[in-house]
Amino acid sequence: MRDEELRIKLVEYGQRLMAEGLVTGPGGNLSARAGNIIYLSPSGLAFDEMGAGDYVGMDLNSGEVIEGEGRPTSEYLVHLVCYRKRSDIGAVVHTHPRYTVALSSAGHDIKAMFPDFHIYTHSKTPHIDYITVNTQELADAVEGVVEDANVIVLRNHGAVAIGGHLKEAYYRMASLEEGAQVQLLAMQVGSPRFLTKGELKELDDLATEKYRRKLLEQSE
Repeated sequence: MRDEELRIKLVEYGQRLMAEGLVTGPGGNLSARAGNIIYLSPSGLAFDEMGAGDYVGMDLNSGEVIEGEGRPTSEYLVHLVCYRKRSDIGAVVHTHPRYTVALSSAGHDIKAMFPDFHIYTHSKTPHIDYITVNTQELADAVEGVVEDANVIVLRNHGAVAIGGHLKEAYYRMASLEEGAQVQLLAMQVGSPRFLTKGELKELDDLATEKYRRKLLEQSE
C-alpha cells in the first residue's frame, strides 16, 4: 500500500473509532506501518479533526520524525515497541474504551464469554496494572507481553490492539470493548459464565472459524 493510501486509511479508521465511542476528543491514537516508516496520529487532535496530511511519519529504527509538521502522539513509545517486537504487526490501535476501563479498573479480567470475542482476539488479553502514561516504563510493560497477545488491557487507562493491518487491529479493539460490555451486563443479572479452555479449543478447530480469521487477516 502506498504511503498516501495508508494515510487515508488511518483517517478512515480514526473516524470509525470515534463513531464507535472507543475514544473521546483527542484521546487515543493509532498508527500503521509502511516499510521502515510508521505513520502515527498527531498529538492534541481528535480523529475527526485529522486529515491524511496530519499523520506523522517516524523512522522505525531511530524513532526520529521524518515526515510531517506536527508532534506524534505522546504514546509513540508504545507503538514503537510493538512494531520492533513483532515484524508481522502492520497497525496499532490505542483507545480508552469505557467498558474496558471500568471493568479492568475495578479489578476484573475481561475474558471470552462468546465465540466472536475469541475469534477476533484469540482470547490472549493480558492485563497490565496501572503505569504512568507516556512513559518508557509503560512501553516496556507492553513490550513484555505483546509477543503473545493481540489485545492488551491497561488498567485505569485503556487498551492496545495490534493487527497485520488497520482493519484487523480495529476489529480486535471493538471486540474487546463488546466483550467488556457483555461481561458487565452479565454481572448485573447473575454470575458470568466464561468459555472453558476446551470450548475455546473447539472453536479454534472449526473450519468455519479458521476461514473467518483468514478473511480478516487478508482483508486489507
